Amino acid sequence: MGCMGVYFAMKGDLIIAAYCSALGIFFDFFDGLAARLLKVSSELGKQLDSMADLVTSGLVPALVVFQMISEKQVSVAGFEVSFMNNSNWMAFLAFFITLGSAYRLAKFNIDENQTDKFIGLPTPANAILILSLPFILKYEDISWLNEIILNDIFLLVLSFGSVFLLNMKVELFSLKLKSFKFSENKTVFLFLIFSIVGLIVLQFVAILIIILSYIIVSVLTKKKSVKDLP
Repeated sequence: MGCMGVYFAMKGDLIIAAYCSALGIFFDFFDGLAARLLKVSSELGKQLDSMADLVTSGLVPALVVFQMISEKQVSVAGFEVSFMNNSNWMAFLAFFITLGSAYRLAKFNIDENQTDKFIGLPTPANAILILSLPFILKYEDISWLNEIILNDIFLLVLSFGSVFLLNMKVELFSLKLKSFKFSENKTVFLFLIFSIVGLIVLQFVAILIIILSYIIVSVLTKKKSVKDLP
């Protein structure tokens, strides 16, 4: 799904690219649970998971921002892009999203403190935040918000800000399910319910609120500070 997302993003069809990435993130949400239930979890699977995440949640979002900086019309209607004719060199700074994602995923694989929680924003959450922008532009009639999203400075701040969010030393709860028992996943289930209600009421704008709420809820519910970790 990540590779398909890259293909459609390079064609300028950001909505389809976002759908592909979202489906890949959906599979990523359940692959660990499926591996444990089938008793086929392994170190190899852990590495493959991160490699897939890098494409689905690291490269596709960067290409989306690249396209939005290169040609703002791509946010509303698809078009064929030519890298040879691209004169806006700032667009390439969008790939800091990919670099930040790669560094975050590599740290996650060697950090034993992140088995049941995250330190820094997970790459799928950051990807969802970025991939919500084309949907807001196309389906939400909020002129002032659209102007902000289409501003090059905002897109560049988002690119560099992603590096910070992905690698900040803030403890966040894991959204991956270890089982389907409510008692073992209370925070996750309640947050998912909040997210679904928000999406129904506010639609795509809710995604921005959900990601911010995820960070706030994690800070308020964490059991110990990252500085106390060994």
